[in-house]
Amino acid sequence: MGLYLCVFDEGEDVEGIDCGGYSDWNAFIAAVVEHVEHGQRGTRVPLLTMHSDSDGEWSPAECVVLERALDEIEAVFRRQPAQPPRDGWRAQVAADLELQFDSLWDCFFDVDGENLIERLRGLAKLALDRDRPIRFQ
Repeated sequence: MGLYLCVFDEGEDVEGIDCGGYSDWNAFIAAVVEHVEHGQRGTRVPLLTMHSDSDGEWSPAECVVLERALDEIEAVFRRQPAQPPRDGWRAQVAADLELQFDSLWDCFFDVDGENLIERLRGLAKLALDRDRPIRFQ
């Protein structure tokens, strides 16, 4: 079972991100806790690291906070060495798309091989533009 983050408007799925399995999302969150929060979950970007991955939503107001958190994560991840995926669907997508891994920033992507942080930022902007929440499905 996988994690899908999406924005609905008038009952229609306007945009979404297939993040892969919950274990993939949890690996991303673990990297954020390790590198951004220095092992202290919830200290720097609690909106992201303290949110349940199984349900709920981020309100449009929280999307403003999410965008700032993603900026901070990007800055830190770009300074960390890459940790390319070695197995599973992520390794296969990376090989198929010939993804390059220059830093930790490059190592997290959605099922289509698009950078996860950029996709999250885009979804947060859309949620703000439409005044709709990001839902966890």
